[in-house]
Amino acid sequence: MSYKFWFMVGSQHLYGAEVLKEVAEHGNIMAKGLNSDEIIPFEVVFKGVATTPEEIKKVCVEANGDSECAGVISWMHTFSPSKMWIGGLSILNKPYLHLNTQFNRNIPFDTIDMNFMNTNQSAHGDREHGFITARLRMKRKVICGYWEDKAFRRRIGGWMRSAAGALFSRSLKVMRLGDNMRYVAVTEGDKIQAEKDFGWSVNTYGVGGFAELVNNASDAETNEKIEEYRSRYAFNTNNIEAVRYQAKLETALEQMLTEGGFDAYTDTFEDLYGLMQLPGLATQNLMSKGYGFGAEGDWKTAALAAVMRAMSQGLDNGLSFIEDYTYHFELGNEAVLGAHMLEISPAIAADRPRIEVHPLGIGGKADPARLVFEGKKGDALLTTIVDMGGRFRLISHDIHAIAPLKKMPNLPVASVMWRPEPDMITGNEAWILCGGTHHSVISYDLTAEHMRDFAEIMGIEFIHINKNTTIPELRDKLALSDIIWRG
Repeated sequence: MSYKFWFMVGSQHLYGAEVLKEVAEHGNIMAKGLNSDEIIPFEVVFKGVATTPEEIKKVCVEANGDSECAGVISWMHTFSPSKMWIGGLSILNKPYLHLNTQFNRNIPFDTIDMNFMNTNQSAHGDREHGFITARLRMKRKVICGYWEDKAFRRRIGGWMRSAAGALFSRSLKVMRLGDNMRYVAVTEGDKIQAEKDFGWSVNTYGVGGFAELVNNASDAETNEKIEEYRSRYAFNTNNIEAVRYQAKLETALEQMLTEGGFDAYTDTFEDLYGLMQLPGLATQNLMSKGYGFGAEGDWKTAALAAVMRAMSQGLDNGLSFIEDYTYHFELGNEAVLGAHMLEISPAIAADRPRIEVHPLGIGGKADPARLVFEGKKGDALLTTIVDMGGRFRLISHDIHAIAPLKKMPNLPVASVMWRPEPDMITGNEAWILCGGTHHSVISYDLTAEHMRDFAEIMGIEFIHINKNTTIPELRDKLALSDIIWRG
């Protein structure tokens, strides 16, 4: 989707028409400079110099009503009296970024005079603006730095991704095929609260209707999918009929997702009424195209994956649904093996995935075709979302994905091996203390700052497990969070 970010520069009429003209020129130059930098993922639209309460409120009202506007950015070039901003900011419902910068990098020591000082009062004006946003208790991001520096722009781009994820989230629809896995706690949750907090519309659709679409998939549609599979993956099976059935499953799923306007979906091996196989290859291929997915009816992870995919627009290292499966406790060489019985996205594959057919072991259906591969190496982020009763908690964990410690020739699934920060023992204890689910989303592109900004915009709790995490400090933070977020 094409997202845009509106950029307002604050000033006032006290300084005269010539100063305001210079302020507008600088604002235009900055917007063009940002738009020409590939670090900035979305278009910056300069909305002019804000000098009166009426102008500010007008921009905020229009931003609220513009479906492409994912956020508003402000910067005070001069001193802009903050009472002018109350009316507009009080009604603004889009994510808000306040830049603390200035047009010139350095003080012109040899020529600086009072005219220069009056025109270039960002250090002064941004503090005035900072007060009113604090006084209004606004959810906002503040980024300080020089506007041409890469580090400064990189942080702007990161916040843009979080804001775009928030806008995407507000209209996200999740299709559930069947319910969640029986007796499982963590995949349950308050769907009404989720729609209130995130905008997620989560509803169930009958597996029988899905099965009917599968049975009606034409040979032409199936053959087209088979050719797509051959172009993307290596065939390592002679059971072409099993692969063709997955092609039918994907055709039917794609039809339901497209017609219903869904960006995420779930299924469960405990509800396969009328189906011959659990979707494996079908789901993996759909995930690689950007759909969010959650196994065993896990609608929260499915929605989170779709949101994180929207946040990753233009990045190509990939993300996927994942599950902590088993541990390696060799002293000094500890690691976690992440996998799932079928549904890991090929977007995170280190090499070309192979299509194979093997028994599933549960569900009582025919052996499903699936993609088998090893995941990429590199720094990554695990993120999950849990329902704490009346509120949601977003948890992100820094990890390092590694090559498998040894070959696993008898494990016919996609998998990723990783080492958690700060170490496996502390990291895993921290995740469990936070209530982190066994399902999560692994991303090689997004960082904890992206997810923290998203949580701030959505108004939910955020926990970051990282190299500095200690269990005593985490316990204190969780106890404090229960007080802060009690609602």
